[in-house]
This record gives sequence, C-alpha cells and structure tokens, in this order.
Amino acid sequence: MIIKNFKTIQAILKVSRKAYITPHYIRIWLTGKDVDAFEEANIGEHNKILIPPEGLNEIHFPQFDVENQKWIHPPEEIRSTVRTYTHRGIDKKNKEIWIDFVAHGTEGPASAWAINAKEGDILGVMMKKSKKPLFPIKDYYLLIGDATAVPVLGAILEQLPVTAKGICIIEVQAKEDEHILKTKADIDYIWLYNIHLDQKSLLPGMVKKIKVPKDNRFAYVAAESAAVKEIRKFLCEKKNFQREEYDAYAYWKSGVSEDKSKEDRKFK
Repeated sequence: MIIKNFKTIQAILKVSRKAYITPHYIRIWLTGKDVDAFEEANIGEHNKILIPPEGLNEIHFPQFDVENQKWIHPPEEIRSTVRTYTHRGIDKKNKEIWIDFVAHGTEGPASAWAINAKEGDILGVMMKKSKKPLFPIKDYYLLIGDATAVPVLGAILEQLPVTAKGICIIEVQAKEDEHILKTKADIDYIWLYNIHLDQKSLLPGMVKKIKVPKDNRFAYVAAESAAVKEIRKFLCEKKNFQREEYDAYAYWKSGVSEDKSKEDRKFK
C-alpha cells in the first residue's frame, strides 16, 4: 500500500493520573506540551503506544522513509514495544489525552505497563492526522465488540446521531466490567459475561439471534480474530450485508501477540 502523504502526530507524554474504571479497565491520562497536536486526530481512531524498554526512560520513534515508502525502526536495544489502542479523549484545557487499557495481568507488555504506571512515567503516542468519521450516517447500527473494543464502541456511541436506533453487544469478563456508555441515540445494550475471553467468544452466538433491518444500516465489529471472521461471514451470507454496510476489525488473535498476528488478522 502506497502512503505518499503519510503524516503522523508523534508525542512523548507523561502519566498525569490513573484510575480503575472497572476491575479490569484502567484509564490513564497523559499530558505534555504536544497534547494539542491530537486535536488533528479523530476520537475513537487507533493510535500506537510506544513503551520504552525496561531501564530506558526514553522513547525512540520509528521514522517513515517517504522516498522508499517504509518505516525505519531504531536499533533493537532502544526500540520501544509498540501496541495498538484507541484515542479515547482529549481535554485541551487541562492538556490531557486519555487511553483505556484492559488489565489482564502482567504477561502482556501494555497491560503490565498500565498496571504498574505511575505519575510521571513516559509513553510514546503516534497517530495519523485524520478527521475521517468512524461510521456513515444511517438509521440503524449494530455495534459488536469484546473487552478490547469497549473504548472504540464508547467513542462511536458518543458520536451517534440522536435519530439513530440500534443494538450494542459487548462481551466482558464479568458484570463488574460493564461500563456506563453515553449516547444520544436509541440503543439497546446486551452485555455478555465470559471469564474465558481468550478461549471462545460468546459474540457470534448472540449476533445470530439478533434481528436487523434490511436497509439503511451499519455494523461495526471489533473483537478476537476468529469471532470477527465468524460474525462477518454470518452478516454477509445470512443477513446480506454489503461491504459498505460494515466495518470489521480483528483486534487480537487468541494465543498470539499483536506483533506476531498482524498478517493473520487482516481480512481479504
């Protein structure tokens, strides 16, 4: 894919505060002199966080080689761990942005960082400069996601028009992980509880029970790779969704780290 006019926001930010918003979700606020630059990015879009190697209090960003259309990464010994998250919000007045993390132990680098993060810790953040809407304007929305998708679904819900109707299905570990998700639209919520999220998702089974209108509709799906593939197949083959009527994102693949599952999570 050619990215001739690729432009990114790159900022080294510091943790300003932190809170558990549910037992398995940590919200971390970040501040710094470059926070205003994130006004050029869309709330709900993906960002890249860069976690410095242990013992190194520096962030070294990769650089994009425009001539050769490829990323040039720093040497291994100073290279940050890169993970994909959601730009959840910005507060210009207080010069903060915030990111929500699923706390699933300390084996994964991002979860471990969030659990251990304290005021003053640094984090690199990269985002595309873009104001592209997250969804088209329709009458009906089917929003589907697992624990990792709560931030983006929350952003979508906040932006839905007041005239919209729909259903939002979210799979989390336990009832205590339900979020208060604000929207002006007429949305029915279905929360699924699955303590074994890494084994088999309950989302496809629930989606197959939902009645959806035949037109003026849009589905947004974000979850584990196998679940997303099954849901997408069902929507296309059984509910006749056309390509412009849905977005589907495999946020992760069970048993495989993000950097090693990138190609497997791409849809043809």
